[in-house]
Amino acid sequence: MELQNLRKEESGEILARLAAKYPDARTALNFSTHLELLVATILSAQCTDERVNQVTSGLFGKYRTAGDFASALPELLEAEIRPTGFYRNKSKMIIEATKAIEFLHGGEVPSTMEELTALPGVGRKTASVVLGVAFGVPAIAVDTHVLRVSNRLGLVSSKDPEKVEMALSRAIPREEWINFSLRTILFGREVCKVKKPACLACFLYDLCKWPEKPAKSSLIQ
Repeated sequence: MELQNLRKEESGEILARLAAKYPDARTALNFSTHLELLVATILSAQCTDERVNQVTSGLFGKYRTAGDFASALPELLEAEIRPTGFYRNKSKMIIEATKAIEFLHGGEVPSTMEELTALPGVGRKTASVVLGVAFGVPAIAVDTHVLRVSNRLGLVSSKDPEKVEMALSRAIPREEWINFSLRTILFGREVCKVKKPACLACFLYDLCKWPEKPAKSSLIQ
């Protein structure tokens, strides 16, 4: 019980410091509709948000509805989203998902985890982004940054995104799920990077459980 309480205290302090550092955290993806956010999130897999925004600036002017995407020629859509990488697979996912939205949901993006993950190619991470950002429904989106940071900080101990999501949902108050995801993504991009994380300048250094972080004494030459 003492260890569990300690973890709750530490997780609370982590949330507080993230909130202080990133008070107005929001997704970096540009969108104006729920459908645009879904498509942009699919495109963002293994691609930077900046590159996705460059692609969608023209894409969303051409494809305005689920029906537009659903009826797109695969070869043409592939060419249009090619800069985001894995364009063949992403094109197929977008077309199949929007077909389901068009014919099963009247062209409107559904607003539940069950309905979103039932769409072809839409996993829990993508569904969580749409739920949290578009609909304001509490959800924890476990992308590569959230996965890495949560493990380094000691909030979780798993490389399985779904297990990490479940563990974080127990450790973090429901009302903080959306903000935690957005703030942790920013923290992972700016500070707790995959390579050369800025550990010695990190505002969470004293709370971090990562065994590979450098000791403060390494500052002294």
